[in-house]
Parts: sequence; C-alpha cells; structure tokens
Amino acid sequence: MENYLEINKNSWNAKVEPHLKSDFYFVDEFLKGRTSLNSIELELLGDIKGKTVLHLQCHFGQDSISLSRMGAKVTGIDLSDKAIETAKDLAQKTGENVEFMCTDLYNLPNALDQKFDIVFTSYGTIGWLPDLEKWAKIINHFLKPNGKFIMAEFHPVVWMFDDDFEGVKYNYFNEKPITETYEGTYADQNADIVQDYVMWNHSLADVIDNLLQNDIQIENFKEFDWSPYPCFKHVNEFEKGKWRIPQFGNKIPLIFAIKAQKKSS
Repeated sequence: MENYLEINKNSWNAKVEPHLKSDFYFVDEFLKGRTSLNSIELELLGDIKGKTVLHLQCHFGQDSISLSRMGAKVTGIDLSDKAIETAKDLAQKTGENVEFMCTDLYNLPNALDQKFDIVFTSYGTIGWLPDLEKWAKIINHFLKPNGKFIMAEFHPVVWMFDDDFEGVKYNYFNEKPITETYEGTYADQNADIVQDYVMWNHSLADVIDNLLQNDIQIENFKEFDWSPYPCFKHVNEFEKGKWRIPQFGNKIPLIFAIKAQKKSS
C-alpha cells in the first residue's frame, strides 16, 4: 500500500479545521489552561518535570503542550503538515516551548537525532501504521537506556465491530489494510468532510510482542471498560468524562494502557 501515507496525510489535513472548531478538542478552554491529558495516561506518566519527551503522532499538539505544562521538554511529531502548523500556533499562544516536526513516523530516525527519557503515544495512533515491528524499533531507537515508553490506546476488540456496533465486521488480527471512506469525523460526526483512509488492526500480541522483542520491558499493563472520549457513533456518559457503548455496557474493554522501560545496555 505504497500511497497510504499520501491518503492518510490528506485525511488528517482535512480533519484539522473541523477538529479545531469542535467541542471534542475544547480549544478555548485548552488555551486558558485546561489539560488535554486523561487520568489513564497521567497515572502512568507520574512526575515528568525536567524530562525529555518524544510524542509520536501528536495531531495538533494539545497533549504535547499539556506535557510541556507539566514541566517536560517536549518534541511532537505528526504526518499532517496542517496539524503541525496548528500545533506551533497553539504552542505560541500558550507560551509553551515545544518543538514540532512534520514527518512520517517511520522516517523519524532520518529527521531527528536525539534520545529521550520518555516516548509517549496515545489514542488512535497505531492503527495508522502497517508494521508494528518497525514502530517498536523506532521507540527503542529514541529511548535512552532505562527510558520509559507510555501508551494509551483504543482496545483492538473495539475495531472488530462495524460503526454502529451491531456485529463483528473486521478481523482482530492484522490481516490486510482496511481502506474505506468516512463522512464526518470522530470529533464531529456532522462535519462536512469526506475522507479516504487506510488503516490496520493490530492485536494486543502484535503490540506487546514487538515491544518485548525490541528490549522494551512491560512494567504495567491495564485494560479499561470505558473511554475518556465520546469518539464512537453511539456512546453514553455513565460518569463524568467516561463513556461506554450502550449495548455493551462494561462487558468489553475500550482502552488499554502500557508503561514499559527500555533495557539498559
């Protein structure tokens, strides 16, 4: 799927403007100081003051800036040039000194020469990557010895279902690229955009085994029966800031989270 990068870059560029206007990203409140980070990743991150953080697939940088507000020195990277332009603008408006780079994740070792205390990635990222072995190697490459890898991500069980959660439509395992067209966006289902995209499903074994095979040792693994985002077509908020799919209730996992450490060489 050689042109997946171009297809997905166009898709994410198209999302930037409606996302900025959406309640989902609460940009006005964010600029006034509200964090975009959730309890799940905050618990795993702990005190990051003075740490260097590489944020993979950062969209327009809200989490990167939130990490910087916690006292970290942050570098955020993303495929979308429009997202990175917006991230730089938001950083300037918030007065946070965050470095943002526009690059394909797999090309990052050619674009950035630095090692980090923490590599961070969260929510809706790995599905855009065809090869998690390459992904894990890049995480290893950028971590200092004993550096931490923190991720929070939608559970692969969720991606098995159709958009209305009426039945199983997709393979749990990475069988082949999923190429589709989507109207609207997860942040605003009524947004007047139509995008083509290419994605891949990745099992938990695909995530965990590739990390382990690249000297990244799992310290903490958690699953959650709720999502911190109302990003699916049908959700209900059962507690403030916690959403579930009504017909499933608490019966399936919606999020998983990992804290891991690179082995010292």
